[in-house]
Amino acid sequence: MKRIGLFGGTFNPIHFGHLRSAAEVRTRFMLDKVCFIPSALPPHKIPSGIADANDRLEMTQIAIKGYPEFFLSDVELNRQGPSYTIDTVKHFQSNQTEPVIFFLILGLDAFLEIDTWKSFKELFRVIPFIVMTRPGFKYGGIKDKFAVISDYLKTKISDGYIFSNEDSGYIHKIYQPVYILDVTPIDISSTNIRMLIEKKEPVSFLMPQEVELFIKNKGLYI
Repeated sequence: MKRIGLFGGTFNPIHFGHLRSAAEVRTRFMLDKVCFIPSALPPHKIPSGIADANDRLEMTQIAIKGYPEFFLSDVELNRQGPSYTIDTVKHFQSNQTEPVIFFLILGLDAFLEIDTWKSFKELFRVIPFIVMTRPGFKYGGIKDKFAVISDYLKTKISDGYIFSNEDSGYIHKIYQPVYILDVTPIDISSTNIRMLIEKKEPVSFLMPQEVELFIKNKGLYI
C-alpha cells in the first residue's frame, strides 16, 4: 500500500526549511511521496501580506522541481472560500484508484491550535498525524514537548491517547495515531524572508535560487 504525506500551508514563500522538513518526514516514515498543498485562503491567517495564491502555487512548483519524491496539488486553490483541512483530506481519500494510506504533516505550533479548526475531531478519526518538532522546543515555558502534546491531546481531543515508545507517538483505540518527529532545526521563516525582502536585504541561501528570482521578477513582498 502506498504511503503519502499531505503537507499543507501558505508557503508564503516556500523555503529550505519546508523542503528539509518534508524530506526528513518522508525518510523517517517511509513515505512514497509528500504532497505540497498551498492554501488559497487560510482561515487562521490575515490575508494582508499573503501573496496571490497562484504565485504561491508557482513558487512551490519551482521549489520542488527536480525532487521526484515531492508533488504539488492545487486542490485548495480550486475550492471556493477558506481552505479547510478536513475537506482536503476527504478529497484525497475519496479520489484514489489504488489503496493509499495518507498522513497529515504539520508543525507543532499548528497542531496545538487544531481544536480551533473545522471538524477537528473528525480529522482525528480519518487520518494519522505526523507532528514536526524541533530539538530544544519550548512552549509556554515548558520544555518537555511530550508533556505539552500529551496534555493537549487529553484536554482537547481525548483522554484515551497513550504514548507508545515503539510507535514514537500517541495511540488511541478509536482515533488515529499522532506521531512525533524532531526535524533538523533550521532558523528560517517565511515571515523573516518577507521582512528581508521588504528591507531590500539579501535572501540568498534561504530558499531555492529559482524561487528567489521568481519573487524578484514578480515584485512580491515589497
